[in-house]
Amino acid sequence: MKFFIDTANLAHIKEAHELGVLDGVTTNPSLMAKEGITGHDNIIAHYKAICEITDGDVSAEVIATTFDEMVAEGEALAALHPQIVVKVPMIKDGVRAIKYFTGKGIRTNCTLVFSAGQALLAAKAGATYVSPFIGRLDDISTDGLTLIEDIRLIYDNYGYTTQILAASARHPMHIINCAKIGSDVVTAPLSAITALLKHPLTDNGLATFLADYAKAAGK
Repeated sequence: MKFFIDTANLAHIKEAHELGVLDGVTTNPSLMAKEGITGHDNIIAHYKAICEITDGDVSAEVIATTFDEMVAEGEALAALHPQIVVKVPMIKDGVRAIKYFTGKGIRTNCTLVFSAGQALLAAKAGATYVSPFIGRLDDISTDGLTLIEDIRLIYDNYGYTTQILAASARHPMHIINCAKIGSDVVTAPLSAITALLKHPLTDNGLATFLADYAKAAGK
């Protein structure tokens, strides 16, 4: 399973990259705003800066909501860097735009997916990735992981090559369970990724080993 980091924070992206497990980056307008990145030119420069840190795919989201505008914006984003994947919302014109981009060889990430039917449409249109938001489903007392299971079954039934990119993953168990189900990718904040490192027995064991070494060395 690929690990993407869900952030526009360059320091977090660098830390995940240096850990050696980073396969890509997902961003959205909210994450850009959180980092104080506003204005078209600044946003474009930030996407380029992200691409300089990682050699994986970088999802850049269109702001437009009509077909013609999404096509124009998406083509401009794709031209920024070979690693850019155009992020398109799951709306009617978004599906049309994904089909258009597929025909042009432009890779896409269909975002804001909350049902198996939406994921099926994205795959039919040729999306490179589909992003079901598991955390947001959990927020409304719906099991987001069940959606990942349903999409995995449908895609396997028909051999769709669209990759399941589990989004809105918020904690380490989201990541582990997505791996168990067979999600192709999970995107999560740095805190959720680094939480996978932690176990009290690891900490206790290391402390014991170091203490025993120091004792044997007469320190």
